[in-house]
Amino acid sequence: MKGYVQNIETLAIKNDEFRRVVYTAKNCQLVLMALKPQEEIGAEVHQLDQFFRVEEGAGEAMLDGVRTAIQAGFAVVVPAGVKHNIINTGSVPLKLYTLYAPPNHRDGVVHHTRAEAEADHEHFDGKTTD
Repeated sequence: MKGYVQNIETLAIKNDEFRRVVYTAKNCQLVLMALKPQEEIGAEVHQLDQFFRVEEGAGEAMLDGVRTAIQAGFAVVVPAGVKHNIINTGSVPLKLYTLYAPPNHRDGVVHHTRAEAEADHEHFDGKTTD
């Protein structure tokens, strides 16, 4: 079967990796993320659209310098060109998933920590899951 059908809430909550690419299609990519207490994704700007959904924990979304408190159930949409960051301001892991459109990372890549992700410098290579 082409496509991906799973309980994303359960997968996001169980995920302990900083970044885990779970599915890559031609025009979008599904990625699980977990931020440790006081950890952040790091300020970045993409030339693609990005969507975040928080499943567990609390933090802040920063879009072009505007901070907004977020918690489980919140969605964040980041249009291409917007400087953004997600910060875990809580005392428990911030569990979330993100959709990149188009894909941003190599299919199947797993970064256990933010340091590992920053050292990798990987980018989408055109290969999809199916």
